[in-house]
Amino acid sequence: LKKIFHKIDEDGSGALSFDELESGAKKVGELGQWLRVMDIDDGDLRQLFEIVDGDGSGEVDPQEFADAMFRMKNTEAKTATKFVKH
Repeated sequence: LKKIFHKIDEDGSGALSFDELESGAKKVGELGQWLRVMDIDDGDLRQLFEIVDGDGSGEVDPQEFADAMFRMKNTEAKTATKFVKH
């Protein structure tokens, strides 16, 4: 997960903006695969970002990203999708 994070951190700041997450979902195959497994589409990315941005800073740090993606992937897929979509 941290490797995926660094691939989508386009500016190398050590934090992801929503734009980087959105771009990474399209450009980074591993992230796209994770999102497909969790049934998260482009329309759900903003909600996903807000969930992952646990401290509300507007940026996601590597630990927030890894923790949230791991939790969501290891939750039953339908439960994770409902969490994001509702």
